[in-house]
Amino acid sequence: MGFSTFNGLGDGLFTIVPVMIIIGFVLVIGFIIVLLIQGAAQWRRNNASPVLSVEATVVAKRTNVSHHHHAGMNNMHHMNSASTTYFATFEVASGDRMEFRIRDTEYGLLAEKDKGTLTFQGTRYLGFERHRI
Repeated sequence: MGFSTFNGLGDGLFTIVPVMIIIGFVLVIGFIIVLLIQGAAQWRRNNASPVLSVEATVVAKRTNVSHHHHAGMNNMHHMNSASTTYFATFEVASGDRMEFRIRDTEYGLLAEKDKGTLTFQGTRYLGFERHRI
């Protein structure tokens, strides 16, 4: 009796597990497709937007550090890595604030309270030229 009950449970698992793996695979692929479509739509909106240059002040800078852990073959070798994303927030004359992702080289050159001309296209940062005093 005990063996046949176990066999019935095992048969059920051999049916359910592959279905769950397929559902998980479809969900992951679907999520990736949605992200690609959203990225392409944002790229298209940015390209359709005019390039604007406005007077602005740097009001904040921040970084976002992402840590990544990678396991090697047979979990024998472990690798850790990190990536940093840089952001700057600008305030325009109307009081509106806009945050843009910027390059690491520009991040180091900007200081809070810098005044200058911000150039952007939609959500795409194109540059900031500081006014000379």
